[in-house]
Amino acid sequence: MDISVDAATEQRLDLYVRGVGSLLANKTQRAAFAMYAMGLLGAGERKSIEPIAARASADPGACSALEQRIGNFLTSAPWDDFRVRTYAAEYALSEMTRHRPVHSWIVDDTGFLKQGKHSVGVDRQYTGSAGKTTNCQVAVSLTVATTSAHLPIDFALYLPDSWTENPARRAEARIPEYVVFQTKLELALTMIRRAKDNGVPPGVVLVDCAYGNAHWFRNELRMLGLDYSVAIQGTTNVVRLDRLERRRGQVVSAQLLAEQLVEQRKFRRCTWREGTRKGLSARFAAVRVIAGYEDKWSDLRDREALWLLIEWLDGDDRPTKFYLSSLPAGLSRIKLVRTTKERYRTERAYEDLKGEIGLDHYEGRRWPGWNHHITVALCCFAFIVAEHERRFPPSAGRSQGHGPHAVAA
Repeated sequence: MDISVDAATEQRLDLYVRGVGSLLANKTQRAAFAMYAMGLLGAGERKSIEPIAARASADPGACSALEQRIGNFLTSAPWDDFRVRTYAAEYALSEMTRHRPVHSWIVDDTGFLKQGKHSVGVDRQYTGSAGKTTNCQVAVSLTVATTSAHLPIDFALYLPDSWTENPARRAEARIPEYVVFQTKLELALTMIRRAKDNGVPPGVVLVDCAYGNAHWFRNELRMLGLDYSVAIQGTTNVVRLDRLERRRGQVVSAQLLAEQLVEQRKFRRCTWREGTRKGLSARFAAVRVIAGYEDKWSDLRDREALWLLIEWLDGDDRPTKFYLSSLPAGLSRIKLVRTTKERYRTERAYEDLKGEIGLDHYEGRRWPGWNHHITVALCCFAFIVAEHERRFPPSAGRSQGHGPHAVAA
């Protein structure tokens, strides 16, 4: 991706690369990082190690040496991914938050399609990237967003137990001893805790129902002092509350409560953002509820009152989407809807990272290389986000729909 640059931008990029380099061990690592980062930022359809080395070298004879140097930096050189990711996040967030505060933390997962079975973490598993179960790696991500920009700050590769419990595969992929099996929800919480410990400005946590269905996950977020607005399945049981947040009625599924609200004409149309051709809208109802914990209803008085937000899409014969939110009781319906719907930003981030930075182009098979590649990609993305925020601040009338790729030529 060619970035439209002037002398000031070149100077900022040089200082940024030097800042990252200060966290690396030696000049060999610093030079390899700069070369690989420029390869991910630069032109070229394929952004794996070999074509990056080829584009960086005018001498075909030197290409192999450059390829080996980058490969060693990614697969063998010892450097701290999390220190570098933290530096990149702080750099971009300093520009993002000049104009608008952090609004949300978005957790999601994405797939990296693979042909063989030797790349670390690869297995037949479901990925939304392909919309089916296929041979792939799956990684969980944490994206921090304002209402005008989004910044992925962390990724964690999901390792099925076919990897974590297989000593031969662990050894081949150089998986460290401290890495044990963790569910995607546990990986997400690890990244959230790390972000909180690193002082990332808090936001409302947004997740799909694969995460939001788990009451223990929601409870952990609240224990960390974070609000959430999460998708759930319609089978989730709830008890409706009245305006004084007293129990009203019996335990019912979210789907059944939605049908009751349809009969009571409680749905209203809300437009949450402008699309490319028209406003995106649907009908919504929002009521206060207490949610079930695996259908156990003891100690109801100790449960937190939540919003149940229900979405009824145009063309559907009944409401089909459901969300639980810990946001304040006095929040307006439109603000609740717009906050919840900001989860789309993680898909935009994946599109930008894969389409522009080559996030899914890495061809190495080992754990250190995959993580180092992800870190360099996040560094590149962070610089682009910072440049976009510097050039196109929201106060200049910028549309909320713009992504960081808008700085690209």
